Amino acid sequence: MRILGIDPGLQVCGYACLEIGQDKESLIEAGIIRTDSGLAIEQKLNRIAADTESLLKSFHPAIVAVEELYAHYSHPRTAILMGHARGVILQKCAQAGIEVKSFSATRIKKSITGNGRASKEQIQRTIQTILSLPALPEPADVADAIAAAICCANSISSTAKF
Repeated sequence: MRILGIDPGLQVCGYACLEIGQDKESLIEAGIIRTDSGLAIEQKLNRIAADTESLLKSFHPAIVAVEELYAHYSHPRTAILMGHARGVILQKCAQAGIEVKSFSATRIKKSITGNGRASKEQIQRTIQTILSLPALPEPADVADAIAAAICCANSISSTAKF
């Protein structure tokens, strides 16, 4: 089974495709979708939509794992902008008929490291170990996308056992 993890953002979206086997997960590809900072928001969203559609067609995931919105009271604009990008991603998944699972940042971190307040560096090191990567997954957006996909795989395997 393939799971596509996406870390939504208006400037940079991380993505990672994992192949989930009987005993292990393997990373098929990971990268970023970057929008030009000089573009209008509607043009950025159009780029994210087109690139998401391309990823879905390329990887044929069974599930897309996306981080839930988190709104910190001191940065509401960030959550609103992230929500635009997340909405476009969800719409493209719905259009393609692909199931979406959303996870909170703390659940993703806890699933990966056992600590819901783990640092970005802890997440990166744990992912490197789990997937036997030669280097830390970078940038952080890529690591976050991989973490979302692994969290989704963990949630599927835990429900399958019961």
